[in-house]
Amino acid sequence: MKFMKLGSKPDSFQTDGDNIRYVATELATDAVINVGDVKFYLHKFPLLSKSARLQKLVALSNDENHDEICIDNIPGGPTAFEVCAKFCYGMTVTLNAYNVVATRCAAEYLEMYETVEKGNLVYKIDVFLNSSIFRSWKDSIIVLQTTKSLLPWTEELKVVSHCLDSIASKASVDTSRVEWSYTYNRKKLPTENGNDPQWNGVRKQPMVPKDWWVEDLCDLQIDLYKRVITTIKTKGKVSGDVVGEALKAYALRRLPGFSKGMIQGSDVIKNRSVVETIIWLLPTEKNSVSCSFLLRLLQAVIALDCGEMGRKEVVRRIGQQLEEATVGDLFIRTPAGETTLFEIDVVQNLVEEFIKQEKGTVTDFQEEIEFQEIRSPAFVSDASKVKVAKLVDGYLAEISRDPNLLLSKFVDLAQMVSELARPSHDGLYRAIDMYLKEHPGISKSERKRICKLMDCKKLSADACKHAVQNERLPMRVVVQVLFFEQVRTTTSSSSGGCTTPDLPGSLRALLPTGSHGSSRSATTNTEDDWDAIPTAEELKSLRGELATLRLSYDVAKTNAEKIAASKVKGVVMSKKIFSKLWSSKERHSENSSSETSDSPASTNAEETKSTPSRSRRHS
Repeated sequence: MKFMKLGSKPDSFQTDGDNIRYVATELATDAVINVGDVKFYLHKFPLLSKSARLQKLVALSNDENHDEICIDNIPGGPTAFEVCAKFCYGMTVTLNAYNVVATRCAAEYLEMYETVEKGNLVYKIDVFLNSSIFRSWKDSIIVLQTTKSLLPWTEELKVVSHCLDSIASKASVDTSRVEWSYTYNRKKLPTENGNDPQWNGVRKQPMVPKDWWVEDLCDLQIDLYKRVITTIKTKGKVSGDVVGEALKAYALRRLPGFSKGMIQGSDVIKNRSVVETIIWLLPTEKNSVSCSFLLRLLQAVIALDCGEMGRKEVVRRIGQQLEEATVGDLFIRTPAGETTLFEIDVVQNLVEEFIKQEKGTVTDFQEEIEFQEIRSPAFVSDASKVKVAKLVDGYLAEISRDPNLLLSKFVDLAQMVSELARPSHDGLYRAIDMYLKEHPGISKSERKRICKLMDCKKLSADACKHAVQNERLPMRVVVQVLFFEQVRTTTSSSSGGCTTPDLPGSLRALLPTGSHGSSRSATTNTEDDWDAIPTAEELKSLRGELATLRLSYDVAKTNAEKIAASKVKGVVMSKKIFSKLWSSKERHSENSSSETSDSPASTNAEETKSTPSRSRRHS
């Protein structure tokens, strides 16, 4: 910390109780100055020689026959006035970042200018500020903190603006020119503590991260912090992600419980001001802050009942990068007294924003197609859509444990991502199964509604294995799962020439319309099947019927493989006989024997003749 010493005489100010200050000298005092509730017994000559204001006040008191001078509105109060008085006496005073601003404002009030005496206090403090304080990172921050209690003096004297410019300029400096001495809140590095396991006796200069300054600014109150970050952004030399990191650090420091999504503390107005200011300071660049941080910010907005504009802005920003979120990030608790545990409506708004940005981008592309701006694929990729669909499925599975969750809320959210083309419905099946488990008393129509969300063709083998043994699923769904599992199993067999055999009538009646060919479409489905829950015996019977079908598929597949092998063997045999016949013909071109040519030919004919015969028989 920088400091400046003024004067050379010993300090002879003494106290008498809490409210009396006097100078211990042989010369009697002739001036009594009241500063607030403190009386100063001083001498007129040293004070009047340096303060134009005191000259006027003493002259006015003599005209009115007053023995005392009252100064109630001096900035910095009795403490700052005492420093100025000691300077007038030539006593030693020490100025630093903590008291220099108050002393500067008091000197301004007392009009201690160069016109009164050369080398006066105002001039000396200005030199100290410009040559030392504003050149120091730490001192600039401390001085800025002290200016708040001295408004509007510090604004009029340009102290605040100088501090802001000093801090912003240093935060914008290239990291290669930053010294670690600039920061004073950081933890020491292992190399500095001598605890670095890779230290080999040569101490290397540590690399300075781009966000080296973010922790230091967390000491500032929110109004000053807002002005500092705004000034930093105005200079345009700090990237958006670094500003985002600064806002995250400030939120964690100033909002207790922010990382857990539960804002603690009784000062709601103060916390609300912090949250709204952080939203206002968010960088405009996408991904400048993480989606997890934005979701925590949204939880704080809801808990503190912040303004609607701030809430909409956070929701919009989250929608732009929703694919980055995790299921845990979406757990936003409802206020006390609500029937449900989580804010599913908020998550629905986030998904709406995600889908809206995709549609909006496509519209922009259609309107600006003459400029060849292909922005949609880069803005919302297919991978992002898949991630959001998977995210929502995972979220539904977790909130389904809430016994008060309405089916309509579940279905509406699940249907919102249906157009995002889930490649797999395993996550959705897990969510549906969890809801059926926690809500066993739902009606037939509700059971049908939730199960229709799932496409059995998009279930993996493991999910199918679980589903066919799931007694919570309706009979129709179980049969569909069994059927599509069988279709997937025999897909490779169909390429070998065999076709899928017809299902028994008991199974065909439970399949959806258009399942695996119109010839097996159901026309007599009954609504009772959606309410019918298969028993263990029924599931065993169904699996037995499809196992019989699978066996027939395996036999067909084996026969198809034999046919293919026979064909290959016949072609190879024909090639060998033809080669032998050709070489024999060359050697005996003049006297070729009819037996030599008839035997292989007949063999070849028989082999060739048998192949299509076997093919017809097996087909």
